[in-house]
Amino acid sequence: MRSAGTYCFWVVGGLLACVGAGGAASDADQAPIVNLWPDGKVPGAKGSEPKDVPSVQIYLPPKEKATGSAVVVCPGGGYGHLALGHEGLDIANWLNERGIAAFVLRYRLGPRYNHPWPLTDVKRALRFVRANASQYGVDPNRIGVWGFSAGGHLASTASTHFDAGDAASTDPIDRASSRPDFSILVYPVISMTDRTHKGSKRNLLGPDPDPELAEKLSSEKQVTKETPPTFLVHGNNDKGVVPEQSILYYLALRRAGVPAELHIYEDGKHGFGLAQKDPVLGTWPDRLNDWMGRHGLLEQN
Repeated sequence: MRSAGTYCFWVVGGLLACVGAGGAASDADQAPIVNLWPDGKVPGAKGSEPKDVPSVQIYLPPKEKATGSAVVVCPGGGYGHLALGHEGLDIANWLNERGIAAFVLRYRLGPRYNHPWPLTDVKRALRFVRANASQYGVDPNRIGVWGFSAGGHLASTASTHFDAGDAASTDPIDRASSRPDFSILVYPVISMTDRTHKGSKRNLLGPDPDPELAEKLSSEKQVTKETPPTFLVHGNNDKGVVPEQSILYYLALRRAGVPAELHIYEDGKHGFGLAQKDPVLGTWPDRLNDWMGRHGLLEQN
């Protein structure tokens, strides 16, 4: 049920969007929420509750600041819940301040949904943004993915298991590529085989996973020269997801010749988000800002 003062409408591709009466993108209660598939068309759905219906909440920057860059944001939560505050709304606001559109993804979670459904959802989100780029003032060649913790694993799998789209599909969204143009990974789970985060692995793959599937979803083993440029940050004293996870991915990117930047802070426990209250760790978003600028993502079209 939607709250009073909220209006729903259909957008390109037959998708339902809901927005509060104020329409302000910076307000979490008023930013539009768009279902990624039409009602009753979600592949693999086990019901019709919000937890069964993947969506994106859309935060657009002021038109005078818009750069044309966009990011699909994947909050963490061990593939069991979503940290939509400090790994969702805060990130959308940070991106909007820099003229970047943010699409905060609500993907399906375990144990109700195992692989492939979270990956299906993030790929659909990337296709959705690309297919509707003109509607949102986005450059279809400047669409990235940003993930935290288990959401970082999801972002890394999106960066290593993408496809060009189905040219024969009658759905314009399915015809779009799911490849991110860049990737931002913050204390990400990367491997499903090497010092992995056990809770994320269990929620994604189930209690008795197939070793071949675990290998396939270990992103450090799936990197190719087509994997997008990547920025990584981790804390040295992260006990939840060890920093070796980021290191594995960084080394794989180096071997493949993919541009990459890795920062490991001496004092950074798991889940720090933008770390706005820490005078040292809180400088990491400045390094990301520099990296995005160097890759032309902060320039207006």
